[in-house]
Amino acid sequence: MFWKFDLHTTSHIDQLLDREDVTLRELMEEDDVLQECKAQNRRLLLFLSQDHCMTELVNLITTEPPADLEEKSRFKFPNIACELLTSDVSLINDKLGGDESLLETLYHFLEQDPPLNPLLASFFSKTIGNLIARKTEQVISFLRKKDGFIDLVLKHIDASAMMDLLLRLISCVEPAPLRQEVLNWLSEEKLIQRLTELIHTGKDEERQSNASQTLCDIIRLSRDQANQMQENVEADPLLAVLESQESVAGLLKTMFEGERSEASIVNGTQVLLTLLETRRSGLEGLMDLYSQGYERSYTVNSSILHAIEPHLKDFQQLLLNPPKKSAILTTVGLLEEPLGNARLHVARLVAALLQTSAPSVCQELCKLTTMDQLLDLFFKYSWNNFLHFQVELCVASILNHSVPEERPIPGPELSLRGLVSVRSLFQKCRLVQRILDAWEENDQIQAEGGARRGNMGHLTRMANMVVQNLEKGPVQSQISDLIKGMCLPEDCRGHWESFVDETLRETNRRNTVELVSTHNLHSSSEDDDMESPFPNDLSLQQAFSDYQIQQMTANFVDQFGFNDEEFSEHDENINWTASFGEAGGNSSSPDPAGWDSPGGSGGDKQEAGWANFTEFQPFSRWELNTLHTILYTFDVSVWDIVNLSCF
Repeated sequence: MFWKFDLHTTSHIDQLLDREDVTLRELMEEDDVLQECKAQNRRLLLFLSQDHCMTELVNLITTEPPADLEEKSRFKFPNIACELLTSDVSLINDKLGGDESLLETLYHFLEQDPPLNPLLASFFSKTIGNLIARKTEQVISFLRKKDGFIDLVLKHIDASAMMDLLLRLISCVEPAPLRQEVLNWLSEEKLIQRLTELIHTGKDEERQSNASQTLCDIIRLSRDQANQMQENVEADPLLAVLESQESVAGLLKTMFEGERSEASIVNGTQVLLTLLETRRSGLEGLMDLYSQGYERSYTVNSSILHAIEPHLKDFQQLLLNPPKKSAILTTVGLLEEPLGNARLHVARLVAALLQTSAPSVCQELCKLTTMDQLLDLFFKYSWNNFLHFQVELCVASILNHSVPEERPIPGPELSLRGLVSVRSLFQKCRLVQRILDAWEENDQIQAEGGARRGNMGHLTRMANMVVQNLEKGPVQSQISDLIKGMCLPEDCRGHWESFVDETLRETNRRNTVELVSTHNLHSSSEDDDMESPFPNDLSLQQAFSDYQIQQMTANFVDQFGFNDEEFSEHDENINWTASFGEAGGNSSSPDPAGWDSPGGSGGDKQEAGWANFTEFQPFSRWELNTLHTILYTFDVSVWDIVNLSCF
């Protein structure tokens, strides 16, 4: 009977719109104004799309509110205005994108002096971004007429909203021909070069960070879209510039120019790492699936490697003389000389370069003894697991070294270049001796009651990698010659064999998590004295549920319920109750359902909301007593039983 009542409520917004003097602020005060807008309330949309309303909405998101307003309500109306303008309603989009005066008002926001209010900048970016996606041609045409648009965006790049705006220009423009025009326009404006120049020591860190993140996102977005393009589609000009040797060389020059700061090193290295991502083996075999795309990627990546190679000595110098950092207090004591983010990113870069298996790069790294320096840091900073993981990746890349088939090298040259890093790892870096020495030192520290070193887990994995590649791997014979040959002293060789057979095997046994055996499992029903995990009082509820199910016969609802006419007879009387007489007795009411009206002469009335039983065929006298017990035990009424039975 719920649907018999008309519960529809008229929105207060409609009542406000009936007034001729209603203002935009009054409508924006209503809690459901956004809901009504997105629900295409025609009267509301017609009001909002008026010239004066649209102008006020745009002014709200581009003009900073007075500073004397209460903080919690200061940006209330700008926020609502932004949500209304970006509600993805065609009437509002058409009005905003088609009115050049409104676009001019929006554009003037960029002409302010930095810094921009970050909240207003996000409102502006969201509004323009929505227009780029919905009214692409009009907005792109308007922006291209503005000669200083890119300059203004980069001037405010310290606001992350400007970074989002650039990414929307690159990724949200459709169709493909128009997108290509936008990319060509951005390339002509030298967007990549300008962003690269911002990663400089002389710029503030926020500006450097956002410029670096923008370049990284452009690389990933462009590569994703390039993989989806057809072969006859023109290449992405921004990606081509980013992957060119000239561009990478310019980035490296900017990073190391002048006084070296950690911010410029870290942000610049992040761009280099993103450029090297397609050269890494973890791309799910995409390069093998698209041979033509691989050739193109390999050519570009080759130029990237050629640009990085001359600056490897600069990165090596960072490992030796990093930017100065003050001492920090850690949970394991005072760290006088922290590792620093710069050296950690150098380790990440070396790991990425080694994964390329580029012979010239590997040779240069060996010549600079970069791997030796990383191992020194590995053992010096025994609690820095970020560094430990990168050094482990470097060791794995060297031990799993293989030259791709796409660039075969003649036999002697292959032998020289392919083994130089492996030989350096075991001879110059003394990997085996370092593992044994570090293990003995850790055992001695633990024997004296000290804590186990934090790099022992990674050291165990590195030792296992050596053993596995000694048994089977691309450089198995070379590692075997280095360990069993003259490169390893006799006493150290015996110590290593003992370590592998005893210490390492026992460590691996302890670290192995055995699966639960099912041989000794038995059914829980075999435990006769097992206690039930449920409280005892739940058994009564289960009995009640079972009892209800037993009574759910095909005609149960017809015998124990109301029909529509009976509901309608008592809709007006909320005090009406039903009553039953004694089970098996005669009902004083002629009602075939067995219900007494308020004036009936049935048995004693129960309290309001309860019912007395008279004639009810499905229940025997024992069942009736049981039902009475259940009703009073569980504090439920007949109405509960009716409702439960009907569902």
